[in-house]
Amino acid sequence: MDWLTTVDHKKIGILYLLAGGFFFLIGGLEAVLMRIQLMEPDSKIFTGELYNQLLTMHGTTMIFLAAMPIIFGFMNAIVPLQLGARDVAFPYVNAVGFWLFFFGGVLLNLSWFLGGAPEAGWTAYAPLSTVAEDTGVDFYVLGLQIAGAGTLAGGINFLVTIINMRAPGMTFMRMPLFTWASFVTSGLILFAFPALTVGFFLLMFERVFDANFFNPDMGGNILIWEHIFWIFGHPEVYILILPAFGIISEVISTFSNKRLFGYSAMVFATVLIGFLGFMVWVHHMFTVGLGPVANSIFAVATMAIAIPTGVKIFNWIFTMWGGQIRFSTAMLFAVGFVPTFVMGGVTGVMLSVPAADYQYHDSYFVVAHFHYVIVGGLILGLFSGLYYWYPRMFNRVLNETLGKWNFWLFFIGFHLTFFPQHWLGLMGMPRRVYTYMSGQELDGANFVSTIGAILMGAGTVVLLINIIISASSKYATTKDPWDGRTLEWSMPVPTPEYNFAQTPLVRGLDALYVEKTAGNGEMTPAEPVGEIHMPNGSILPFILSLGMFISGFGFIYSNWYVAGAGLGLVLITMFLRSIIDDHGYHIHKEEVEADIKGGRA
Repeated sequence: MDWLTTVDHKKIGILYLLAGGFFFLIGGLEAVLMRIQLMEPDSKIFTGELYNQLLTMHGTTMIFLAAMPIIFGFMNAIVPLQLGARDVAFPYVNAVGFWLFFFGGVLLNLSWFLGGAPEAGWTAYAPLSTVAEDTGVDFYVLGLQIAGAGTLAGGINFLVTIINMRAPGMTFMRMPLFTWASFVTSGLILFAFPALTVGFFLLMFERVFDANFFNPDMGGNILIWEHIFWIFGHPEVYILILPAFGIISEVISTFSNKRLFGYSAMVFATVLIGFLGFMVWVHHMFTVGLGPVANSIFAVATMAIAIPTGVKIFNWIFTMWGGQIRFSTAMLFAVGFVPTFVMGGVTGVMLSVPAADYQYHDSYFVVAHFHYVIVGGLILGLFSGLYYWYPRMFNRVLNETLGKWNFWLFFIGFHLTFFPQHWLGLMGMPRRVYTYMSGQELDGANFVSTIGAILMGAGTVVLLINIIISASSKYATTKDPWDGRTLEWSMPVPTPEYNFAQTPLVRGLDALYVEKTAGNGEMTPAEPVGEIHMPNGSILPFILSLGMFISGFGFIYSNWYVAGAGLGLVLITMFLRSIIDDHGYHIHKEEVEADIKGGRA
């Protein structure tokens, strides 16, 4: 019950991490099954509709239900601690955000057992998604609509938290890079997700109420969907990758034992990437016939994004240059990230040229490009963050030997999987196909690609074993196992529910390192010990999200009684939240002082 009702950002971070990790395993399994089908020519293991369902659910699950929540898990667990805050700005909204995401993800995945998963591709292009007779696309639309509402709530929460909840002395230009990345990401969520929400409403009305927004026979236009989806879809790429950039910045700085090179340039690069991310969506649509002027404008904007990204790459290299590098597992993932992401970026610049894009379009070259960016970038970054912050989140360290096995299996497997796919694309193999004929020189590269996918799966299994083993008290951690530089490493293990007994005074960039070099070893408090106000837990976020889940079923099966009952439950919880005057509770000064004396705060 404590976990169902919690509004503690640290516990919600763990819930996000567990749920996102579960969906990551499901999405990875779907990917391995697709690669098994493509291992040999003319294979007939997963064909036709089933392959299309695997393909749609793999992309959708990995983007919306695995990568996003794992990012939110780190943001919840770490950002308030890096700011010197006691909590996020809106703890209740934080819980609503998690449970909406979770129930949306469960609703989408239940489609496997209730008539078949969606099979219109993860982008759900019209008319594929509008004419499908089965309920798969309905599960897709409503599941992601509910999950997306949770993400939007989370984004708003972190914007307000970072603007309003910083400790004294924590100016914007003293914030750690991960907090900056989370800030820009939250801004992108605020502006990008409403576009997707509108698109899903239109698609839902088209499917449930026979509207004709995307039906050319009735005056609609299928390109409207592509514009709406990619106005969201391209900022989404930066919503995913910017937190990974933040993680890599923290890890490289800590394990090089050196301040991040060019901090202010890194901050401006992060903001510029977020700004330019909204100006490039048409590079997904170079072949739809918008004309040379539109294509040229978006090509130039796409190329321009390489500049701030290049700034980051060089700054990471210069941070390591001359540093006292310790190759922990977290650092291995961070160092592996840099050249891998550069490779993905180079193919991105190739794809930004419209004339060339006509050749690469809808081929495996595009698949190789975005997996190099998303897996070789984002997932390596998330693994790095997991090994780095695991002691702070779970009070245990992960086994370094197993961690290195995890890294090498996953890293080698990744390059074996996706590097040959560049060649497959250049040789003309289209994406989203479940078979190919022998004798077209596609056999060898597909076989190698599948072996690589199995190695990536093996690396993930090693991580799971590592997590299970780490539960032993043998792996208990100290409060600062990495000799960290930022505020989250300044507090005891386990982290008290109120985070900081006394709000810290921040006296420079890398706040904890500043205190260490001054010979203090601890943060200087900015206030005397006093009472601490804390919010109460609540079951209402869980019930509200359950109501949305129930109403989703009602809309999918056109049962208006069920839909009404679910929405009624949502309204009742909103009403109860409005009239119940919940003042929270206080932790008394004596208890806080006792915690400080006992080393618990």
